[in-house]
Amino acid sequence: MTQSRRQLLKAGVGAAAASALGSVAWASSGQPIRILVGFPPGGGSDAIARLLAEKLKDELGGVTVVVDNRPGAGGQIAAQLLKAAPADGHTLFLTHDHTISILPQVVKKPGFDPQQDFIPVAGIATFVNALAVSSNTPGKNLAEYVAWLKANPKRGTIGIPAPASTPEFLVKILTDHYKLDLVAAPYRGSAPLLGDMLGNQIPAGIASVPDFMENHKAGKLRVISVLGAKRQASMPDVPTLLEQGIKGFEELPYYGIFAPKGVPQAFVDRFSAAVGNVLKQRDVYAQLTALGLTVGYMNPAQLAARETAYTRVWTGIIQRSGFQPQ
Repeated sequence: MTQSRRQLLKAGVGAAAASALGSVAWASSGQPIRILVGFPPGGGSDAIARLLAEKLKDELGGVTVVVDNRPGAGGQIAAQLLKAAPADGHTLFLTHDHTISILPQVVKKPGFDPQQDFIPVAGIATFVNALAVSSNTPGKNLAEYVAWLKANPKRGTIGIPAPASTPEFLVKILTDHYKLDLVAAPYRGSAPLLGDMLGNQIPAGIASVPDFMENHKAGKLRVISVLGAKRQASMPDVPTLLEQGIKGFEELPYYGIFAPKGVPQAFVDRFSAAVGNVLKQRDVYAQLTALGLTVGYMNPAQLAARETAYTRVWTGIIQRSGFQPQ
């Protein structure tokens, strides 16, 4: 046997042993894997996490996976918990772009630095944000909604899932583009925002397509515009902002899973592969697609690249807006 072949075989055995080690360590500890979610039950992030947690148990050899909702401050509380968690592979964080790419730019002391404190584990999907109106709000499309706002300038409140989030900057951009007097009303996540929209307590909201999808299909609210370079397959009749002359929002936000710095690579690889296998399951793919997601597994390097690209775009948008970190 040649030396090079021995080295290859040794490397292969080592990789397999490391993967097995990760699985054995999870199983032997008797401790469940905890997936932190920075938003309340009932929203898009929570629905995604619970679906994955249910399926991951089988992929990880029977290890229990639980969802731990820690809402508040746009995911900041959950992110701080991840940073403080032991780097033993038992605590992970499922989140979207806001907590990872936006919060560190708009909060002076967020209590975490994604680049220094977190390790990308697995990307789940990309998605788009959307503007929706409540059932009692006139306007079947963006043009009609804008016309109504100009006739009713005191009704220009738009709900957003978190302060200083991409939806808040979108409210400012709509204000400037259409010469309106809009006000962003921050909530503690998309679930309470949806509650007020469904009760017609607020005329409009901006959140992710997964947050709006179910109620849009049921006719309980209307999505009238989406971001991104093209229309969404799940709602092909809804035009993009780009079609309506508002450019610069084609870079897609993402959902991903992150671990605290220091987690052994064997755990990262094992869990990431398990997520990839779960996303291949037809029922999982169908359910996530029905939520308005563009499902697509990203390995750790690919998730890191998506995070970097998205952060770069929004760094420019935030700086041009004149927003000062608070």
